[in-house]
Amino acid sequence: MISRKNFLKISALGGLFPFQDWASSSHSFSGKIKKPIVISTWRHGVKANNAAWKVLNEGGSALDAVETGVRVTEADSEVRTVGYGGRPDRDGFVTLDACIMDEQQECGSVGAIQHIMHPISVARKVKENSPHVMLVGQGAVDFALDQGFKKKDLLTEKSRKEWEQWKKNANYEPKVNIENHDTIGMLALDSEGNLSGACTTSGMAWKMHGRIGDSPLIGSGLYVDNEVGAASGTGVGEEIIRVCGSHLVVENMRRGDSPEQACKNAVERIVANKDTLENTQVGFIAISKQGQVGGYSIQQGFNYAVHDDTDNQLIDSKYLV
Repeated sequence: MISRKNFLKISALGGLFPFQDWASSSHSFSGKIKKPIVISTWRHGVKANNAAWKVLNEGGSALDAVETGVRVTEADSEVRTVGYGGRPDRDGFVTLDACIMDEQQECGSVGAIQHIMHPISVARKVKENSPHVMLVGQGAVDFALDQGFKKKDLLTEKSRKEWEQWKKNANYEPKVNIENHDTIGMLALDSEGNLSGACTTSGMAWKMHGRIGDSPLIGSGLYVDNEVGAASGTGVGEEIIRVCGSHLVVENMRRGDSPEQACKNAVERIVANKDTLENTQVGFIAISKQGQVGGYSIQQGFNYAVHDDTDNQLIDSKYLV
């Protein structure tokens, strides 16, 4: 466990990061815009990237690509932190959060929505077919049904059994660890040079009913500025919300940071406000207008997938501790 005081002391001495080469990157900017390209969080991003790349490679928009990509993860019952098969809240309800944002900074979002397989597509409908940015709860469900979406039981047998086991010794507060909130965030730069992003999750396992994290909040879980770049966050949503994390990453890029450095600076902002890092994991990914990508996390274990015209690779993120 590292206290805030000790972290700041070690950081100031440079002792925490002697092995890191901040200037190095396998996708550094060479002076030529690298497009199209897509980046997404975690190992499940590899499959999602394949679907998104098909859209991009055929000349499709970044917006269509990110929606198509994360829908793969939403429908995968083996991904226990997103969509169908996601772990429920402490009362046994699977509630989903998602948002989407395009190159015009038009955006849509849903929070605590139940019974709908693809919240990302509902979020897009909010953006395109409503005067609002965000709908939550039963209102989001009603809107989805009006838009032609169908209800589905999202609680799989595997998740139900885990929830019943958790209840035997559960405290009122949900247990936080670094594995149970693996949101998928996806960012894409298309062949026209436009950026879009999507973020979708089932949220923290065993959360209090009604809890919403960073994922559906524009500026926290996702932010896109077509003049600068885009970013998405994953991990303990409350920590990302407190610093408006994805917006912070984009603003760091606006002032000249590379995507990796921008993510690192946002992570350091979070850590500077913490007395302990126990059970706290946050990771960010970012993409610049030039097609640079990068990521950074508090703790070891975060990875992200990058698909360009050469390959689709999973990259272990650099980290603070």
